[in-house]
Parts: sequence; structure tokens; C-alpha cells
Amino acid sequence: MPSIFTRIINSEIPGYKIAEDEKFFAFLDIRPLAKGHTLVITKKEIDYIFDVDDNLYSGMWLFSKGVAHAIEKVIPCARIGIAVVGLEVPHAHIHLIPINHIEDTSFTKPRLNISNEELAEIAAKIRGEYGK
Repeated sequence: MPSIFTRIINSEIPGYKIAEDEKFFAFLDIRPLAKGHTLVITKKEIDYIFDVDDNLYSGMWLFSKGVAHAIEKVIPCARIGIAVVGLEVPHAHIHLIPINHIEDTSFTKPRLNISNEELAEIAAKIRGEYGK
């Protein structure tokens, strides 16, 4: 059965796409730690990030770097924090989280409730900055 992330890539369920190429896909987390919290995934379903082959793994980080720069242009923050947890969804992914303090990356803090309209607006703004 396809992961929820694969279902987002295939438009079977809604998602707020930021960027995509032939190997990777980036979209907003709908239960974010901060506005602009984005997930970068491989299009190929691979459960554990350290099982991703070396070329795809390197490419994933380069793709994430471009997405992070786009997020920084839209969301005021000190840095883009990075987290790789991999327990909730069995599909390799990188969290890109706008942060101002170390505790902003804590997955134990309450998630934000952002309306679909605002998520769509944030995604459009970040998407507009991607690749510039």
C-alpha cells in the first residue's frame, strides 16, 4: 500500500506542493511546528533514510538546500532547522523547519493549526521563491 506521502505526490490526497523534480518532492507539513515547515521526500518509496542509495541521498540534500533558501525568503527566521526522524511515516523524509531557537525543533511541542487557505498562501509564496 502506498505511503501517505506517495498518495500526496500522486494527488490522491491534497498537499501543498513547494517544489518537485523527477526524484524529489517538497510540500508543507499540515501539522507544522512553525509556519513554512516543509517535508522533502524521495519520490521512490524508501522507508529509512539511511537505506537511500548514495546518489539519491546526496541529491536529496541538495534539493533540500534549494527549498530551504526559498523558505528563508518568505518566513522570517534565524535559520532553517533540519530534522530526520522517520518514525511516523515509512517514507524517507527531511523536515525543514524555520527556527529562531533550538526548542523550535522539538516535536513534543504542540503543532500549529493553520487554515487550508493560509497553507495554500504560504506554499505559493515559497514556491514563487524556489529556484531564484
